[in-house]
Amino acid sequence: MEKNHQKLLESLLNDNSFNNWAVKNNKNDIRFWNQWVLDHPEAIETVDLAKSIILGIPFEEKEIDPHKVDHALQKVLNSIENRKTEPTKRVSFGPKKIFWQLGIAATVLILIGCLFFLTRNTEVIHKTGYGEIIELKLQDGTLVTLNGNSQISYDKKNSRDITLKGDAYFKVKPIPATNTKFWVNTEDLRVEVYGTQFHVNTRDEKTNVLLDEGSVHLLLENGGFMKMAPGEFVSFAKEQNTLTHEKVDSTLPYSTWKESTYIFNNIGLKEVMKYVEQTYGIPFEFIDKELTKKTISGGIPNHDLNICLSAIEKSTGTRIVLKDKKLLIIKEN
Repeated sequence: MEKNHQKLLESLLNDNSFNNWAVKNNKNDIRFWNQWVLDHPEAIETVDLAKSIILGIPFEEKEIDPHKVDHALQKVLNSIENRKTEPTKRVSFGPKKIFWQLGIAATVLILIGCLFFLTRNTEVIHKTGYGEIIELKLQDGTLVTLNGNSQISYDKKNSRDITLKGDAYFKVKPIPATNTKFWVNTEDLRVEVYGTQFHVNTRDEKTNVLLDEGSVHLLLENGGFMKMAPGEFVSFAKEQNTLTHEKVDSTLPYSTWKESTYIFNNIGLKEVMKYVEQTYGIPFEFIDKELTKKTISGGIPNHDLNICLSAIEKSTGTRIVLKDKKLLIIKEN
């Protein structure tokens, strides 16, 4: 096999999306790879070989029917009970055979239990507590910075199809050999990318996406579809069916988060405090309601609560006091 074919073969075998296509496990992957094969007829021989290797060691996940397990166990027990009614067999051979059959029954049940556990426990979950920020490197090399009180989850066989709850920043690792997609799923939409950098926030019953580099496609839960370019902001709420898609500029009110820093642009102080509450789990209250009209533009560090609050105070000319497990926003003296 030529060197380039060998390289492609290794890439295909290590590609979770291709593996899904080979075993017909994911509709999106099946559709993508069917088209890829059509576009690359020169690679059909290598693709067939890779598929054959994968199918040569199939593993099918099945639910274990508890009635079948009970039936098999009862069959063994009945066999043991029948042997107890045969005196000659019980005296000369019974105990050995009973223990032997019990051992087989126990072994079978243990193996069934282990198989059931291993086939069901395939989900990987990364979760942060309030005020906790973690940086993750997924199996494919994608980097994810997960903000406080957030979570991503995915099947351990495919880390390029994840579900997000909360707030995260992504630097997706491209796979040039196969151009495999990366998916981020929320309750409102699916983000489809190849290799790019973007921010996704699922707070307040909507999903916000801000694209820094590359391009992404959004598949909205209402059936809509759109393409984003760098510097664009999209906000979509499935329940209210509201959509915002605009180019980011100095007049657009938006917020994002990157490298332990909130980035606000013409955002009201009330909305800013919502970010603090969601990240650190501390409710807030405005003692002077007029302060809700103040706006913030610029970066606010959020890796430490005290530093974050101090920056907000300086930006808005307010005081924020922690009292009885609540943040009170008052006028500066």
